[in-house]
Parts: sequence; C-alpha cells; structure tokens
Amino acid sequence: MAQDPAAAISQGSLRDIFTHEDPSQWSFPTPVLQCVQVKPMAQQSGAPDRYRVVLSDIQNFVQCMLAVQANNLVHEGKLKRGVFVRLKNFQSNTLKDKRILIILDLDVLTELGVAEKIGEPATLITKVEESGKPHSTVISSEGFYGNKAKEETKIKSQPQSLPTRASNPPHLSSGGHANIFPIEAISPYANKWTIKARCTQKSNIKTWHKQTGDGKLFNVNLLDDSGEIRATGFNEQCDALYELFQEGSVYYISSPCKVNMANKRYSNINNDYELMFDRDTLVEKAEDQESAPRVRFNFTSIADLQTVDKDTTIDVIGVCKEIHDLSQITSTSTKKPYDKRELVLVDQSGYSVRLTVWGSTAVSFDAPVDSVLAFKGVKVSDFGGRSLSLLSSGSMTVEPEIDESYKLKGWYEAQGRSDTFASHASMAGAIGSAGGRVDAFKTIGQVRDENLGMSENPDYFAIKATIIYIKQDNISYPACLSADCNKKVIEVEQGQWRCERCNINHPKPEHRYILAANVTDHTGGIWISCFDEVGKLLMGMSADELVLHKDNGDKAADEAFQEANCKTWIFKCRAKMDNYQDQQRVRYQVTSASPLNFSVEAAKLAETLKLYNMD
Repeated sequence: MAQDPAAAISQGSLRDIFTHEDPSQWSFPTPVLQCVQVKPMAQQSGAPDRYRVVLSDIQNFVQCMLAVQANNLVHEGKLKRGVFVRLKNFQSNTLKDKRILIILDLDVLTELGVAEKIGEPATLITKVEESGKPHSTVISSEGFYGNKAKEETKIKSQPQSLPTRASNPPHLSSGGHANIFPIEAISPYANKWTIKARCTQKSNIKTWHKQTGDGKLFNVNLLDDSGEIRATGFNEQCDALYELFQEGSVYYISSPCKVNMANKRYSNINNDYELMFDRDTLVEKAEDQESAPRVRFNFTSIADLQTVDKDTTIDVIGVCKEIHDLSQITSTSTKKPYDKRELVLVDQSGYSVRLTVWGSTAVSFDAPVDSVLAFKGVKVSDFGGRSLSLLSSGSMTVEPEIDESYKLKGWYEAQGRSDTFASHASMAGAIGSAGGRVDAFKTIGQVRDENLGMSENPDYFAIKATIIYIKQDNISYPACLSADCNKKVIEVEQGQWRCERCNINHPKPEHRYILAANVTDHTGGIWISCFDEVGKLLMGMSADELVLHKDNGDKAADEAFQEANCKTWIFKCRAKMDNYQDQQRVRYQVTSASPLNFSVEAAKLAETLKLYNMD
C-alpha cells in the first residue's frame, strides 16, 4: 500500500528550525517537506546556475536557496514542483529580515510521488516577528511565491546567523562555534558569520615599493562543503596571519571581515566574492581537521581546450606522458631567472597538451611518467594552438584519490598507453577559429586544380592523406628556451647558446621540428611543412629525443622515420605563395594534424554511398 505523502511531511519542522537555536530541540532533525516552487535566480555572466526553492511543511512555507552542488537535481528534472524531499544538510538564516534556508544537501523521495500543494501553508512568522510589525518573507518582491504585502515596513536590525544543521549535530569548538555559515552564502549583506574551511592553497608573501609607500600581502584559498573563496591579508594582517595558515589545515574564520567583489584577474576561484582580513578578524585552527573537503576540482577535458578562451583559468587532469628536463629562462623586463619544467598530459578525449610548471614546483617535481596529475588553477594560452601554465595561485596533486583519477588510470592501463594522441597545434588555422573560418575538406587534386595559395591572401583547407616519405636531413633547429620566443639560437662556445632576440645565453637549446613530408591520396601528392607540435605527433617523440638518437647513431632514429611512414592523418593546411631561390612556389604549411576517427570516416562513406543509390 502506497504511503500517504501528507502523513510523511514533518509538520511544524520549519517553525522549530527558526525558533530554537539548539538543534536538539527540533522534533525532526532531517525534516521531510514538499517542494511547492522552483525558480531560477538572476545570475551574472559566466556564473553557475542558481535556484530559489519554496518548501512547505503544510503549516508554513519558507524560501530557500539551493547550493550549486545540488543543481543536478533540477537539471535532471528530479527536483520540481510537487515532489517531496528530505533535508540532510542545510543552513538556516535571517537575511534582511527574511527567513531563508540554504540547502546544501537533500534527497528527493521518489517513492512519495508528485502531488499538488498539500494544505494551505502560511508565511512563517516567529515570536520575534510577532512582537514587531509583520513583513514579507519573499526574497524577490516580484513573481515569486507568497503574497506581496501592500505596504512593507523594514525592521532595522542586523542580519543574524541561525543554527547550522547537518546529518550530525554542529561541531562545538573550544571557542563555541555552533553556528557555522557556509561559504556559498557569504555576501556583502551577511554579517556576524563564522566559516569553517580548509586552507587549500597559501601564496608566498608579495611585496611592493611605490612612491606612496611600501606594502605586502598574501592570499589563501578556503574550501568547505558548499564552495570556495579567496581571502587576502595586507600588511599588519599579513604579519599576524601568514604563519598561522598552513596548507591542508582547517580553520574557523569569524567576522568582522570585508567581503568584496572578486577580482578575476588575480583569482581562479569560482566565487563572485572574496574576503579581505580585518584587524579584528578572528582566525582559529579547528580541533576537527577532517570534516572539511580536501580540494574541489572543476575539470575541463583536454579536447575541450579548443573551446576555451585564451587567458581563462581552468582545472585539468591527465596522465603525464612526457616530463622534460628542468630549464631556466630570464625575464626580459626584470632580468630575474625563473625555473620551469614542461610536461605533456593526455586523457580519454584522445588529445595531448603541453603544461608548464614553474619555480619550486618545477624544481621539486618528482612524479614518474604515466602518473595521474590533477592541476587546479592553470592558465590557457594560445601558444602552439593551446598550452597550459600553472599559476602561482594554483596547485598540483599527484595521483589524487578521486573518481576521475581512478577512471583515467583504468583507461590508460587498458588502452591509453598505446594510443596516438592529437594536439591543438596552431588552432588559429583550425576549424572554428576565432574568425569563424571553416577549413573545407579537399582532395590533393582539388588543391592543385583550384590553384589554392596562388592568390594574394592565404587559403586554408583540410586533406586526408598518407605519409609516404619524410626528409631526414634538416629535421629541426636549435631554439631559445625563453617562453614565447622559439627563435633560433647560435652556439657561441661549448655549452653556451645565444639568443639575439632575448639577449641571453642558454646552457643548451630546445630542438624544434621543421619537417618536410610527402603525402598522397588517390588524386595525387604534395610536399607539406610541419612544425614542432605536428612533428611530435607524427614522429612520436620530441625533436630533442630524435636529434639525440641521430647523433648517437641509434637505430631508434631510423625506426622512428619508418614508423611514421604509411600512416594516414587529417591535415589542416595553409597554402601561401612563397619565394624560394628567386622562384615563386606555393608552400603548404600544416597548422594541425589529427589521427583518423574511424566512426566519423565510416559515417562519411555511408553518406557518399547513398549518392550512388540508383533507386
């Protein structure tokens, strides 16, 4: 026999939550309520979806804000009008004289089905409100649940924090922190709050010297179950708090503390706000160091990097396919040396990407090849198509204990280790470039017949062709190690390679490919030029490695060239008239290459066969 939904609802539970500060006095620790409305909230551009929810216990209704991590219940159609829910983790609060609940976790009770609104729930008015003038509990005065009062008198009072209720009773520290505020609810309108959060990253102290005076600051990233926020301490607060904060430790942070709009130029945190420590801000290390989450990722797959704008900050996870030697560059502006190390990551999407780590992370890097690495806070660059750089505010985790890591490791051991990976090399010439250009597929015969590259402007096209020969002389050039330079360097003496552009010497160069390959299809053949990213893809190793094999006379060099022959690729090319030894010729430069996707190719063949249907 089906359960009566009305009998399952925890009647009177909402009044309990807002009346009694001690959760032990609540009749229903995890109340069952009916959802009578779900509406999206206005959001800033690029911010995650936010939803307002109205919950009823038959006697009363209350406005709620749904935490971002529970958005999937709305997106999947599970949380909707008429369903019944059990609250597992929530924060009750009074904000601008309005009673609201911030829902961090809940279950949709599908066994109770969906029903029209049960009873006639009324606006929740507690004893405190009954002693004053009544006011509306509607969060938004237009188009939301409940009747709008004709005349509303504001009660001049400060927003106050009410009890946190999770599956377990709230933690009471030696400081008596019973009312913990979720990070996600922090805004300039919330006062008298305490958060309990883990410090996931602490920056070095940064100093500045100006005519107006000297100063210093440091930043920490703070994380709890509801979200993440960045906090900054200047000058005196920097001196007082820097040594107290340790990465990985959990802290109570209590207002007063300034809440400002986040400056996205300096922060990779997904939060519209950030904190600035005040001289009266209270920071205490928590006795319970396990209750806050360790780190929160929002991964972008390597294949999807082509859809990510330059200078965007993202999280990425991948298997470390290559680890380059530690190198050093000198800044042209500050003349300071910087240590760097380049890694190559791959994932299930079939793509690879180069990622650079800097400073102490580069020097102390000791993870082996084939390790799973998770990066939080990497900057997307369009250098070489798409590349990544770990910001000073970012972090790296080796073999993280998360589901994405386990899935990636399983895939790599099963098939990924032997896969060939595409890159985002020179995306400026790829399909869907910033200018909206689409590179049409051509046969080599069509490329010649249509005289592509003969006009004043370059022509772009894509071909499916097979490599039949790669020239083995002049396969690379020695390049500068400075970021975004890549100019040719000259060996001025043993162990000293000079870059005239950067005006610095390097102990060794980085060899970069300049391959010339002959490719063919069923209509003809052409010579194509391939630079470093494409060369790595075709040869299966870096130019440094291939040059070393050639210099040592290793068979591995000949085997690499033989292995590269007779393979078919999708080449995206740029055709442009060029002058060579006082003669004009068309030069075909490869902007990117990718292996065949056999399911896509089969679909194309099926469509072609339909054209020959004589019925």
